[in-house]
Amino acid sequence: MSYPRPAEVPVFVLCGGRGTRLGEIGARRPKPMVEIGDRPILLHIMQSYARAGFRRFVLCTGWRAEVIATFFLDFRAMTEDFTIDTRTGEVSFHQTAPRPDWEVTVAHTGAAAMTGARIARAAARYLGDAEHFAVTYGDGLADVDLGAELDFHLSHDRIGTVLAVNPVSQFGHLELDEDDEVAGFVEKPMLGEMWASGGFFFFRRRFLDYLSTDDDCVLEGAPLHRLAAERQLRPFRHKGFWSCVDTLKDRDSMHALWESGAAPWRGSESA
Repeated sequence: MSYPRPAEVPVFVLCGGRGTRLGEIGARRPKPMVEIGDRPILLHIMQSYARAGFRRFVLCTGWRAEVIATFFLDFRAMTEDFTIDTRTGEVSFHQTAPRPDWEVTVAHTGAAAMTGARIARAAARYLGDAEHFAVTYGDGLADVDLGAELDFHLSHDRIGTVLAVNPVSQFGHLELDEDDEVAGFVEKPMLGEMWASGGFFFFRRRFLDYLSTDDDCVLEGAPLHRLAAERQLRPFRHKGFWSCVDTLKDRDSMHALWESGAAPWRGSESA
C-alpha cells in the first residue's frame, strides 16, 4: 500500500471565527488574521505545516472572508518589494524573500456556518480524490512535528487522529500535607495525565460521513463525540509547546515570544 506524502494531503484551516475576546484588534478581522509579530496567526500556522512538507491549503472562511481573500490575492505585494509604473500600471516584483511553494484555496463556507459545516462544504468542493486530509483551527500554535503526526495517522486503521496536548494549569498548584499545611507550591504546573485536544487533526475521507453541511454542524459536537464513541479516534501525544490564541493576553504573550526570537513554533523563514 502506498501512503501519501505531506504535499499530497490537503490541509483545511477553519478561518471563519470572530476574535470577540481579542478586543479592538479582533473587532474588524477574522481571528486568524490577527497579527503576531509581522504576520497573521494564519501564516504562522501554514508555515508550521509547510516545514513538514505540506503545501495544499483550503481556507474555510466565513465572517469577513474578504480580509483573507484580499491578503492572498495581494500576497506578493504584501510580502515582497515591488516597482510600479504609475502611467502604465505595470508592476515588477523584486524577490526579497523566499516565496512559499503553496497552493491556497479560499473557500467561502458561509458567514453563519459552524466548524463541521465549513469542513463538509469545503471538502465537497476541494478534497478531490485524496484519501486523507488535515484539519486545524486558525488560532492554534505548536512546535509539534506535523509530519510525524501524519505518519502516526497512517500507521493505524482508525478514521481520525487528534493532537493530544498536556496543558499548563492557569493557577498555581498547592501541595498539602496530612496536617493540612501547605507543603509546597508549584507555579502553573503541567496538569499531570490530563490531555486536551490541540486542534491539529488528520482524517480519512470516511469522516465526511460524520459531518453535515447544515449550518449548525459543530465539529466538536456530534461528529467527534460519535467518532470517539466508536473508538475511531486515536491521540498523537505532544508534551511540547502548544497555545491557543483566544484572548488578548494570549496574543500579547505569543507576540512577545515572537519578537524575542524565542517562539517555540518558529522555524526557518524559508518555510
